[in-house]
Amino acid sequence: MKKILLVEDDPNLGMLLQDYLQLKGKFEVVLCTDGEEGLHAFTKGNYDLLILDVMMPKKDGFTLGKDVRKINSHIPIIFATAKGMIEDKTQAYTLGGDDYITKPFRIEELLLRINALLKRTENAEKKEEQQPTQFTVGNYTFDYTTQIISINGTQQKLSTKEAELLRLLCIKKNEVLTREEALLHIWHDDNYFNGRSMDVFLSKIRKYLKDDPSVEIINVHGRGYKLLVN
Repeated sequence: MKKILLVEDDPNLGMLLQDYLQLKGKFEVVLCTDGEEGLHAFTKGNYDLLILDVMMPKKDGFTLGKDVRKINSHIPIIFATAKGMIEDKTQAYTLGGDDYITKPFRIEELLLRINALLKRTENAEKKEEQQPTQFTVGNYTFDYTTQIISINGTQQKLSTKEAELLRLLCIKKNEVLTREEALLHIWHDDNYFNGRSMDVFLSKIRKYLKDDPSVEIINVHGRGYKLLVN
């Protein structure tokens, strides 16, 4: 049974959604009535999806979503709000939201969106699991699972984002990895600030690979990067 965290400050709507999703969707639904309570519940439990009301006391939904993304970059988030302005939708996706629904909405529509999002997430996880985790890069070996690069008995431990980025480069070895693809896959957002962060990680990875002159990460102007192994 999938577990959903629902954070909604309107108690009547919250209980209505909770009952409907548990009955019709057969989900386990934990209901919180403000952002601070929602963040506490999230840190204490394991959830498959979050539904966050935007206009809430103590901590609004956008701030809560931002806090959640610092902890978990993959869990699906649906923002729900009475505001339908394009700026709010833009903010929802910028903060790492996966979907956005405007009040008032039909509960049936919310259920459809939940099921579609969970299915998409499951398919993405299966595809991710099918990707290799062991790579040979020139004289280096890279173990994505342990996040370690090895050469001539010397090991270098990578950060999670460094490992994710190097894995993408290895999967597309001698092919172009676009900036957008890397940013959306790892950061779920291709904004300017994430792009600058990725550039820093790339610089570090280049240093880790400097002991083998046959290995090089080049910039492909206007497109992205390419891991070249001669």
